[in-house]
Amino acid sequence: GRFEKMSGKVGWGPKWQHVPMAPVDPILGVAVAYNADPDPSKINLGIGAYRDASGKPIVLKCIKEAERAIASNPEMNKEYLPVQGLEPFLKVTSQVIFGKGSKALAEGRVAVVQSLSGTGALRIAAEFISMYAPGNPQVYISDPSWGNHHTIFRKAGLQTQLYRYLTPQMGLDIEGMLADLAAAPLGSVFVLHTVAHNPTGVDPTPAQWKRVADVCEKKRAIVIFDTAYQGYATGDLDKDAYAVRYFSNERNIELMVTQSYSKNFGLYGERIGALNIACADKETAMKVRSQLNGIVRPMYSNPQLHGARLVAGVLNDDSLRAMWEQELKDMSNRIVDMRGALVQSLNRIGCPPPNAKFSNWNHITSQIGMFAFTGLAPQHCDALTKKHHIYCTRNGRFSMAGVNPSNVEHIAKSMKDVIQGSRL
Repeated sequence: GRFEKMSGKVGWGPKWQHVPMAPVDPILGVAVAYNADPDPSKINLGIGAYRDASGKPIVLKCIKEAERAIASNPEMNKEYLPVQGLEPFLKVTSQVIFGKGSKALAEGRVAVVQSLSGTGALRIAAEFISMYAPGNPQVYISDPSWGNHHTIFRKAGLQTQLYRYLTPQMGLDIEGMLADLAAAPLGSVFVLHTVAHNPTGVDPTPAQWKRVADVCEKKRAIVIFDTAYQGYATGDLDKDAYAVRYFSNERNIELMVTQSYSKNFGLYGERIGALNIACADKETAMKVRSQLNGIVRPMYSNPQLHGARLVAGVLNDDSLRAMWEQELKDMSNRIVDMRGALVQSLNRIGCPPPNAKFSNWNHITSQIGMFAFTGLAPQHCDALTKKHHIYCTRNGRFSMAGVNPSNVEHIAKSMKDVIQGSRL
């Protein structure tokens, strides 16, 4: 009786049965499917994490050394960090991206907090913009971009828009990009990728960055540089930081920079990153930092200790830092080599390009960073998985770290098979 009558009303009956099943994350879903596949020859080109030439995850030598130093130091404890993070880490993380000669750093006008890697840094930035940016600005994100970008800003109550980024031939659509940014309302948020654009691997040249900076100034934009691949893209930390340093040092543009140490230190599961906000003056930076702390405290109280000690330990020790920079070059070079090897294999077996817009596969070698944006269509990707047990996201993005000397031929042959199969 009474229970049936009331079951439609709030608070009666089982609590969460009305909750729908969430859609599978397009990137993490690839890993789930890969792990469930019993085939021994399966290949994972989905997730953005480095693998060595035998397909195994690695822990960098410099990190092992830093861990040894922590383990053998009797002074070390596991106390809470301050809300903003580990002080030796904070000092050095801003230097890594802005550079030792940064005017903004010398003048003490960069507010920085440690974050749960790049995703956490973006989320804090989104909350801060939502609270303090005048007029609830629109957030402009490249088309395509990393899938999580839109969700992060929407969770903070902001609306997202797209700006053009790629030509059909996989080059940078600089005119489309500039036109879309120029059409944005004053004070909009522009999310830019510092280096090794995800998922395309296509970056602006220095001359093109100058034009992007012109538009940012004209629109008085809130500029966010999302930095997931510094040092990993070319093996050169300074070269990979070019865009941020040009905007900050040469153009004096106030900007936000998010940093992730997942890829370049191989610290994926430690979740170490930072949010930097370069302000007009020191007084503003102090106020901004206080409000960033005010966002962090009710969100997760304070950040992770161990990984921050590792990064600070390497960056503050000359010999470990030199070891790290060499390991970065080695990782970066392996990815570049695999791009070349894949294109060579495709050419050797006469694999046709993914569609009529391409005359060859050279876009794979002209892109940089973790990913190759192959141009394969969703049906090609589905066939790669179904028929050949090769897993990638359906937008044709390959994680080049999953390619190695022993599987590159098989990947090329499988690509040829699915491309030719779709043309029958």
